[in-house]
Amino acid sequence: MGASFLRSSLLLSLLFYSGWYNYYFPVSAAPKYRTLEGSVEQFWHVSDLHLDNTYHLTDDRTKVCASSKGRNASEPGIYGDFMCDSPYQLILSAFNYMKQSQQQASFMIWTGDSPLHVPVNELSTKMVINYIGNMTSTILNFFPDMQVFPSLGNHDYWPQDQLPVLPNEIYSAVAKLWKPWLTDEAISTLKKGGFYSQIYKSHTIQQPLRIISLNTNLYYSPNQATVNMTDPANQLEWLEDTLESSSQKKEMVYIIAHVPIGYLPYARNTTAIRKYYNERLVTLFRKYSSVIAGQFYGHTHRDSLMVLLDEKGIPVNSLFVTPAVTPIKKLANLESNNPGIRLYQFDPTDYSLQDLRQYFLNLTEANLKKEANWKLEYILTDAYSIQDLQPESLHGLVKQFGESQSKQFQNYYKHYIVSYDSSFVCEGHCKTTQVCAIQYLDEASYTDCITGGGTVNLKSR
Repeated sequence: MGASFLRSSLLLSLLFYSGWYNYYFPVSAAPKYRTLEGSVEQFWHVSDLHLDNTYHLTDDRTKVCASSKGRNASEPGIYGDFMCDSPYQLILSAFNYMKQSQQQASFMIWTGDSPLHVPVNELSTKMVINYIGNMTSTILNFFPDMQVFPSLGNHDYWPQDQLPVLPNEIYSAVAKLWKPWLTDEAISTLKKGGFYSQIYKSHTIQQPLRIISLNTNLYYSPNQATVNMTDPANQLEWLEDTLESSSQKKEMVYIIAHVPIGYLPYARNTTAIRKYYNERLVTLFRKYSSVIAGQFYGHTHRDSLMVLLDEKGIPVNSLFVTPAVTPIKKLANLESNNPGIRLYQFDPTDYSLQDLRQYFLNLTEANLKKEANWKLEYILTDAYSIQDLQPESLHGLVKQFGESQSKQFQNYYKHYIVSYDSSFVCEGHCKTTQVCAIQYLDEASYTDCITGGGTVNLKSR
């Protein structure tokens, strides 16, 4: 690491540990345009940073980090531990790698969750704002000229998960923090309900791309603030109006949010958001699939994809869940994830997704060598021998996943846990749950898929 990087790390650490931060780094209001030679442009996707500012190395492994909740850290090192959320050094190494890679990115999407996983009484509104502010300042410091499109996560509020339908202190604070990136119109709706839309204008063509950043935390099952509400914060009405307007104006749309739609790939018959809202969103996304060029989520900490099918079973949308930077796992889980960051490639003439590059940090190796050697984990089209990331291509791939002894699915599951441990296998009940979640996002079709069933067969060789 260079001296300037270490100085930046120290400065940002001091800002956070002292309990304050700058809302604004000196940045240009208009991001510089970056493009690639050839027919594609690129954008970064980062999610679930989950900074644990208590992380430190000590002989008492129960006290390495607050996010372990008193449990023993497994093999703690300077870049973290699988029982803990991200130390600051891990997050800095991720952004440093992105910057030093010199990949030409047109923009970045950041799909939420800055604070650590701790009990409610260990955080406060002020602390949550500090965490979001620190991560915002960090991104601005590394990428002062890049357009960033952020969204709120379920931990970006206090108490966690309870994001409200009315203006509040956190929505207002976040609107100020994200002002370097967002228009006045976007900030206005962000303050009201935690969501917004904004145009990204490519410099190569006139057709604009609209980023719609949803607050899907309003639909998250643990959110007691929205129980029995038909349309929390009127976001669904706003979303349909926005998509209809984009359709009329011939805009293309990227949907970004923290909590994904569809069914969880690791928990059978369980949607990530409440089923009522999931059905509403699936219906909307089918209706406007011709203008939606991609959907991007976080939250699960794993690497997964989904294909939205219409009522006739025709693939109409590609959806991606990017893995987390935090490596934390639940005590009951056998597997976790290595830290990951992602770079998408798209065709600037129509914003169609062409490919993605997934990067990861082998956390065990990084701690042993005391060096953060981020690497390319896979290029999706190369890893699965498909043409692009269009719904038809992904649907063909998913059909291969369903085959008996599918090597493609074995490869997918390795990527799902971000190369955490190649000895883990997903078969039987586990595989059925995964494959059904990938291609059936509504209740009726998912239930039909699951009917085939299977026995639990997740094991280590």
